[in-house]
Amino acid sequence: MNGIHTNQAPLQTVRSELLKQLAEPVEYDLAIVGGGATGLGTALDAAARGFKVVLLESHDFAKGTSSRATKLVHGGVRYLAQGNISLVREALHERTTLLRNAPHLARPLAFVMPSYKLWETPFYGAGLKMYDALAGAAGLGATEFLGRMDTIRCLPTVASDGLKGGVKYWDGQFDDARLALALARTAALKGALLVNYCEVTGLTYADGKVNGLVCVDKEAGARFEIKARCVVNAAGVWVDALREKDGEAVGKPVKPMVAPSQGVHIVVDREFLPSDHALMVPKTTDGRVLFAVPWLGKVILGTTDSPKNQLDYEPEAMKKEVAFILREAARYLRRAPRISDVRSIWAGLRPLVKHQDDDAGNTKKISREHTVLVSASGLVTVTGGKWTTYRSMAEDVLEHCMDARLLPRRAGGVTVRLPVVGATTGPMREGMNDPQGLHSYGSEAGFVQSLEGAGVELAPGFTEAMVRFAARCEYARTVEDVLARRVRMLFLDARQAAAVAPRVAEILGEELGIDPQLDVFSAIAQQYATVPQP
Repeated sequence: MNGIHTNQAPLQTVRSELLKQLAEPVEYDLAIVGGGATGLGTALDAAARGFKVVLLESHDFAKGTSSRATKLVHGGVRYLAQGNISLVREALHERTTLLRNAPHLARPLAFVMPSYKLWETPFYGAGLKMYDALAGAAGLGATEFLGRMDTIRCLPTVASDGLKGGVKYWDGQFDDARLALALARTAALKGALLVNYCEVTGLTYADGKVNGLVCVDKEAGARFEIKARCVVNAAGVWVDALREKDGEAVGKPVKPMVAPSQGVHIVVDREFLPSDHALMVPKTTDGRVLFAVPWLGKVILGTTDSPKNQLDYEPEAMKKEVAFILREAARYLRRAPRISDVRSIWAGLRPLVKHQDDDAGNTKKISREHTVLVSASGLVTVTGGKWTTYRSMAEDVLEHCMDARLLPRRAGGVTVRLPVVGATTGPMREGMNDPQGLHSYGSEAGFVQSLEGAGVELAPGFTEAMVRFAARCEYARTVEDVLARRVRMLFLDARQAAAVAPRVAEILGEELGIDPQLDVFSAIAQQYATVPQP
């Protein structure tokens, strides 16, 4: 498998050029609102089919939910327990597709469920054998029944008192924000126009049908009116805001379709789980799932699942969520993480799709599947789902667009074997547990190393050249864009991110000639470094 480009210089993302294209009086086939996993996946699929595509994001790509996942490419073990076989089967096959198309950003990962009761190993093992069967040829490795010592070998710091054994199974792991960025850049190479920090403020109509949208450049304030045959609302947990505007415009009020759920993650040093295996607890004291996942040199602990009504771009962890994660981690790790051990804490909102008979106070009852709706005016809205199935969700969105005769019918399946930007001729998985590093650039690593400052480290594995590459080729506009999503330092160690931020701001100032919003980032880093005290 060859990457999309290897030796040639990457496509530049000069904002003035992007805005110049946006101002051109052309009609797009497809205008997409929202630059998260679903919107970006849809942009790539549509552009790969030859449609003329524009995507607008009010903040940065993957600023919301799509950069705050547990970093797992998975079929969904708990969905299997709920009996949702079709969702699990689809996700397992999409898992393999993602691993193949982005080998520099995703890898197989072994999970171990420790057993403290004799019945747990055969019980969970039987379910995971079914997981293997559903994966079929797309499986990543066979489920194994482990004895006590093998479990400890896989999880050296697991609580050993009362440990009977365990079950080892396989799923995948990835870098969510960098995959989002790779989708954006691959779509751009296919001809799509993508603009971040450009907010959609309204829709336009002709004879009661949506025929475009109005957007505003949040940096300079310029207003643009975009014409499009089809408009897709892929704003994640925020889709209802645009749906409400659409309903008011055509006199058909809408009911909210999203019940947001908040997930919190805590990051600690690798010494708490010095292993290439992840720990998975299928049922905690209150019935939730707990993960301890090695990622980029740290360990992610989480996640929670709590109803949330406020749609903040930087949601804050609640005290009870922190208490839950630390309490449950203490039950399964020999050394219990304390508040002083937390390197970063972050929360994300999931767009769970609710139906009229759903109990919005119990997020476990609300659908994890995605939903696509076409309004009376022709606005196409998609929400729900998960990262693993972003590609099949995009296909479903375009199928709905074509069924509604908003787009001409064109054959699908074009992204099944479409490697994203940076995809290498072979896997680069050995670097997935390194802090930062060049592994996530894949075939572009050599180009990054050719830039000014390649030999100047701001932190281990993080160079000035990476900041320049982010500004020139990866749509970065602010310090947060670089330290939260172009590299993942904010999510790994908030204090370290705050320490390097001033120099990152200086480099961005040199590259872009704008205010890189250092003060804004400093406040966010303080939030990520501050653990709510139980």
